Amino acid sequence: MKKVVVISTSLRARSNSDMLADKFIEGAKAAGNDIEKITLKDKDIRFCRGCFACAELKKCVINDDVNAIMEKVLNADVVVWATPIYYYEMSGQMKTLIDRMNAMYSMDYKFRDIYLLSTAAENEDFVPKRAEAGLTGWIDCYPKSSLVGSLFCGGVNEAGEIEGNSKLQEAYRMGLRV
Repeated sequence: MKKVVVISTSLRARSNSDMLADKFIEGAKAAGNDIEKITLKDKDIRFCRGCFACAELKKCVINDDVNAIMEKVLNADVVVWATPIYYYEMSGQMKTLIDRMNAMYSMDYKFRDIYLLSTAAENEDFVPKRAEAGLTGWIDCYPKSSLVGSLFCGGVNEAGEIEGNSKLQEAYRMGLRV
């Protein structure tokens, strides 16, 4: 059994990326894993100030929800990021959280496997590439971990439009393999 943390970064109700994350979770639970889903929709996450106090304190000095999220990520075996693609890149909320988790850089961490689940209105193969590159920039700072799976569902724009899409079953099967 693995401890899996799924971070859903969309702020929209019934978001397509969140629905993709839920299917992944379903599969991972069916495989017997311990799952925790973190939804950024209701979280207080402020911008990094670039003060680098976190490097010494091993936590951020900003009093919001990031330190608690960071602790869960540090103690997970698997981290799953789910994001809508906006202008061919990860959501701003996801990037802001990644920036704010800078305190983790010099800390010990358990996670090894990272997954990216993404959705967009556009459907071309190149659409998720920048989001994936941005995430691998974060992963590169944690040399014991790697991106082991990426699933993109394009052609879904309106909330809930992913319903019935075959990519949901792919997400379920990906979760089963965790």
